[in-house]
Amino acid sequence: MTIVGTHVGSRRLPPPHARTPLLSRKSPLFSLVQLAVLLGGVTWLIYSGAQAMEYNWQWYRVDRYIYRIVDGEFIFGPLLRGLGVTLEMAVWSVFLSIAIGMVTALLRLSNSASGRFLATVYLEGIRNTPLLVQLFLFYYVLAPILEIDRFWAGVLCLSFFEGSFASEIIRAGLQSVPRGQYEGSDALGFTKLDRLRFILLPQAIPLILPPMTGLLISLIKHSAIVSVIAVADLTTEGMNIISETFMAFEIWFTVAAIYLVITVSLSFFVSWLEHLMKRHR
Repeated sequence: MTIVGTHVGSRRLPPPHARTPLLSRKSPLFSLVQLAVLLGGVTWLIYSGAQAMEYNWQWYRVDRYIYRIVDGEFIFGPLLRGLGVTLEMAVWSVFLSIAIGMVTALLRLSNSASGRFLATVYLEGIRNTPLLVQLFLFYYVLAPILEIDRFWAGVLCLSFFEGSFASEIIRAGLQSVPRGQYEGSDALGFTKLDRLRFILLPQAIPLILPPMTGLLISLIKHSAIVSVIAVADLTTEGMNIISETFMAFEIWFTVAAIYLVITVSLSFFVSWLEHLMKRHR
């Protein structure tokens, strides 16, 4: 008789040859070791490069550009002020992107040939030209005509750029709703607006939310491009500090860390919101 496993109380342990070794490729510890080796290698490369350049690290000076406390009063540093501009631009751009994306998606799904043509021209024009070129067009051409400042020129440019991708996400979500839902709403006498509001969107939003998260994160990262038109965002403030202090390594690492914290926090928040919606359903 062959013993396959070992009993401990009422539990059956796997045979010795089936147990996962502590440092096997499937064990969590092995993954942590890989991550530690990778981070250590990257850190060593950066440090070696800085040493070869005879770079003088000045991390002790970075905190004053984030915040200061003077006479018990908390004062925002230029990096935090730039972060505030970045977040303000991102909030406005998110709402406008979703609105533009919704209108474009509905035009593409409509029975109007002119509406579909207009939406297609917009999508092809935006998605097949560089964002930097679009920003220059908005700033140097449309901004003087509309009499708007550089901040709103950047917001509009980001909104139209990201709205083109949001429209495809929304359209795919609406088309994923079973066709019977459309027919049922028509049979019940729903108007097109009521059908969209009460039937289609509640079923499409859980499908739209995950890819829309990536879009929002992309928008925050793309907002750094407004530094070329001197909008005082996080990237611009970082460039200004570097031009004054020559602390390129410290400031760019700090700016990158701030962007990373914002995007990762947004990812966790949307994941929690998606889980909450699924549990509610």
